[in-house]
Amino acid sequence: MNAAPRFVFASDSLKGTLSSAEAARLLEAAARRHFPGCECVRVPMADGGEGTVAALVEACGGELRRARVSDPLGRPVDAAYGLLPGGRAVIEMAAASGLTLLAPGEKNPLLTSTYGTGELVRAALDAGARDVTLAIGGSATNDGGMGCMSALGARFLDAGGRELSGRGADLALVARLDLSGLDARVRDTAFHLMCDVDSPLTGPDGASVVFGPQKGASPDEVAELDAGMRRYARVLEETFGRDFDVPGAGAAGGLGAAAMAFLGARAESGVGRVLELTGFSTTLAGADLCVTGEGHADAQTARGKVVAGVAAACERAGVPCVAVVGGMDADAARVPGLAAIVPAAIDPMPLEEALARASELYELAAERLFSLLALGARLG
Repeated sequence: MNAAPRFVFASDSLKGTLSSAEAARLLEAAARRHFPGCECVRVPMADGGEGTVAALVEACGGELRRARVSDPLGRPVDAAYGLLPGGRAVIEMAAASGLTLLAPGEKNPLLTSTYGTGELVRAALDAGARDVTLAIGGSATNDGGMGCMSALGARFLDAGGRELSGRGADLALVARLDLSGLDARVRDTAFHLMCDVDSPLTGPDGASVVFGPQKGASPDEVAELDAGMRRYARVLEETFGRDFDVPGAGAAGGLGAAAMAFLGARAESGVGRVLELTGFSTTLAGADLCVTGEGHADAQTARGKVVAGVAAACERAGVPCVAVVGGMDADAARVPGLAAIVPAAIDPMPLEEALARASELYELAAERLFSLLALGARLG
């Protein structure tokens, strides 16, 4: 390790406890205690879920913009999106169409709509964005993205030519589409989907069956939604000349399919898109070590999570990578490119206590990591 080493800190947030920025601050404090004069670079990370906009705005030097849009039930809500340098924007659909915007008794995917997400897209286009990234996790909707596309000017018509509002219950009524009013700026804009869900639009692994229950659908309603989605899929194929009942199309209750069909969006790994937008490969140049992390490392860590994405990028760049995590399972050790995992929890304790002491425990874990690195440097 160099006399004045260069450290890159690229951790996900530890959900409900530490933000990505707070984790980086604690890591940097420990690093400077043991390696005075070291260079520390903070790169906030996310995987397309909650906190993605905030992480990218900070990492890319962008700005947070707010817009008054519709929530899943059509009520007004203030939602934020990120405007990044170079005419790029990033939108979390959950900010407008998310499950957290509904009270428990309000969950009903037959009635909810992604219209507010389309309003956020329109706001980004109005602000000059011509490269839009949609993070589509956490939705309260199963409308096939009809609401979103309605907000952008598309019209969904029933057999009698009447325009549908674009809720889940309307899926079974769609007979044809009218694209004449679709926002012309869509053709000049590149759209990207942060999507790590491989569910198709319909069937036992599709949007309605897999995600409908968590959005409030009863078994009968799940069957109704899936049947409606099958009709909707046929209309999409007839209109655009290709099948959109493909892996990833079922993400966010079918918003994935609509974004592919109407916007020409490309589905990408969430963390992969974040790494690209932040120029992470350039940041790694000359680094001696990268520290990443997440709240709890388990068997899913290696599948599309921040830790796996950062570790893979480090492996390509030849930079050692370790993860500081809140807790871990034994299966978490099998992450390609990751040299070690340092759990913050040290004694058996209730989860509530671990969460309440998250900052203290993380600080101790950072201290252990850099004291061992300093010892290794002296021995070396």
